[in-house]
Amino acid sequence: MAKVAKRIQKIREGVDPNKLYVLTDAISMVKERAIAKFDETVEVSMNLGVDPRHADQMVRGVVNLPNGTGRDVRVAVFARGAKADEATAAGADVVGAEELVEIVQGGKIDFDRCIATPDMMPLVGRLGKVLGPRGMMPNPKVGTVTMDVAGAVKASKGGAVEFRVEKAGIVHAGIGKASFDAKALEENIKAFADAVIKAKPTGAKGNYVKRVAISSTMGPGVKIDPSSVSA
Repeated sequence: MAKVAKRIQKIREGVDPNKLYVLTDAISMVKERAIAKFDETVEVSMNLGVDPRHADQMVRGVVNLPNGTGRDVRVAVFARGAKADEATAAGADVVGAEELVEIVQGGKIDFDRCIATPDMMPLVGRLGKVLGPRGMMPNPKVGTVTMDVAGAVKASKGGAVEFRVEKAGIVHAGIGKASFDAKALEENIKAFADAVIKAKPTGAKGNYVKRVAISSTMGPGVKIDPSSVSA
């Protein structure tokens, strides 16, 4: 435990929890402190001035990160016939119809993102209790219910990130790896922030972006001046 405490103390050194850093400085600090034995994910968190319990204050969307996520995303597609073939050709990891619904109902979820053709939604709808809590339920608003399954698969594999505000008004996502160069992380963070800002709901009043912070998987959070993340 003493070793762990010492390590935590070391990576927190030099990070003022009350200071707002400009984005470029914050990225340097996060990269310097990502010293785990694996390639840590860099996450961005945005506290928004919304109450998602109200329908007109829900924030949801998808953004294609210009430099990808650095993550191997496993994609499942619910489709039949020619559309199933398209999905497979585009690189989907799991493709199926009724049989795939049964597998997921049985608790086997061997994928990170889920896409469906519109005609499959009556079937996929049965999986709401399984996929919903994991944030995987296909939705036309974020392009995961579509006839263009090939395009959706390629976007998911290439760096498409879904976001959805949580109860406390927080949106967060992994936007790259600590091994990315600073410029790539900066571009990804700005693209994500821009998408969240553009998704501002009609019911949001007052200050919309309240706080922004970034961190690596094992590192401390570094608060950012919100004005430095706009694209």
